[in-house]
Amino acid sequence: MFESLSQRLESVFDRLRGKGKVTEKDVADAMREVRQALLEADVNFKLVKQFVARVQERAVGADVLESLSPAQQVIGIVHDELVKMLGGEEGPQASQITFAGSPPTIIMMVGLQGSGKTTHTAKLAAYFRKSGQKPGMVACDMQRPAAVEQLRQLGRQLDIPVYFEPAGSKPVDIAQRSVKWAREQAITLLLIDTAGRLHIDEELMREVATIRERIHPNESLLVVDAMTGQDAVRVADEFNKTVGLTGLILTKMDGDARGGAALSVREVTGVPIKFMGTGEKTDALEPFYPDRLATRILGMGDVMSLIERAREQIDEKEAVKLTKKMGKGDFDLEDFLNQMRQLKKMGPLSQLLEMIPGMGAALRDPEVKQALEGDQMKHTEAIILSMTPQERRDPDIINASRKKRIAKGCGLTVQDVNQLLNSFKQSQKMMKQMMGMQKGMGGRKGRRGLGALGGGVGGGMPFGF
Repeated sequence: MFESLSQRLESVFDRLRGKGKVTEKDVADAMREVRQALLEADVNFKLVKQFVARVQERAVGADVLESLSPAQQVIGIVHDELVKMLGGEEGPQASQITFAGSPPTIIMMVGLQGSGKTTHTAKLAAYFRKSGQKPGMVACDMQRPAAVEQLRQLGRQLDIPVYFEPAGSKPVDIAQRSVKWAREQAITLLLIDTAGRLHIDEELMREVATIRERIHPNESLLVVDAMTGQDAVRVADEFNKTVGLTGLILTKMDGDARGGAALSVREVTGVPIKFMGTGEKTDALEPFYPDRLATRILGMGDVMSLIERAREQIDEKEAVKLTKKMGKGDFDLEDFLNQMRQLKKMGPLSQLLEMIPGMGAALRDPEVKQALEGDQMKHTEAIILSMTPQERRDPDIINASRKKRIAKGCGLTVQDVNQLLNSFKQSQKMMKQMMGMQKGMGGRKGRRGLGALGGGVGGGMPFGF
């Protein structure tokens, strides 16, 4: 989403870094470009004006201009002000869910039609189940005919119970009865999917306000489509004034919109962003961390989020076993196939690489982008699956006739098979060298670190990706 903005900001900062000494004029020129970049990204005009003024005021001080690395100091100030704009000055507790003293904790989901409200009700339920909660969902959207059935299907898919009533039932009554149902079912987290409209109207606001008055939810979360630009900010502001919100969920953060809504909505409404949707799958939901998003925007990556994704998908015992195999040079194509599948579960490869510091510029290369978004991973998986188990465990036995059979089996060429095998051999050597270095640098601690993250993430990257 922030690709264009990140590119513009990196260009500005690169010019600053190229200067040994930074003057007030250099800062003013840089801030003029930053202002333009933020406006083009559809950030609220008043916020841009305030943001640039704060950065410029802090950046022209003697402690910055006369420091050994003034450009880095300016970039640090921009980062701090971005974090502040996104709500980071309130601390991590602002983005956390408030749980009830005695269950169930009630979360009311509100929003317009098309924002992803029903889908994100299920995503949130799946997210909290991982932390030990027993979630339940309530179908209170009686306006959209398919909403109840959609939530029921999501419930069956995730094995999460759904409370629903027949058509014609009043949403307020459904919500009240669902609380009693939740207590009977020992549900600890109750997510209520309320009705939406194509636009804000009095009936919609009255309905969600009445539900809130009757059931007193611990959280009232607005689901906002980040791709709707400043209209998303207006919607959030209207809901907050009428209903009273405790948090926001920004959806479609993996889209190609300019991103201004994500940067503006927190500052304009005063409501903290608590989660962001990063894809269509039911596990594509992340807690919102202002500092992490700020570093992504500035092209500094987001290593912590990358590590967290890896930990969710990688079994630690398997990682330790894999690390030992890597150290002995016994890592085979069967291992690689398993690692590649774990990597795919973590999300699109381009999205993962964006979290690695310094990779932003490389990902803008059209050839690199094409390689990541193309079918290379599918082709690699097809080649390995066309091999016999013996060939996967011992690639050295793959001769010319075997290569022809493998190529025919996967619908690719012998050249493709050769390319994979050559890359695999080079990677085996590289891994063995890396493991040797790890032993020298950190012993057991170093090996575990590489196994837990490098084995699951980096372990999949040397093979032509």
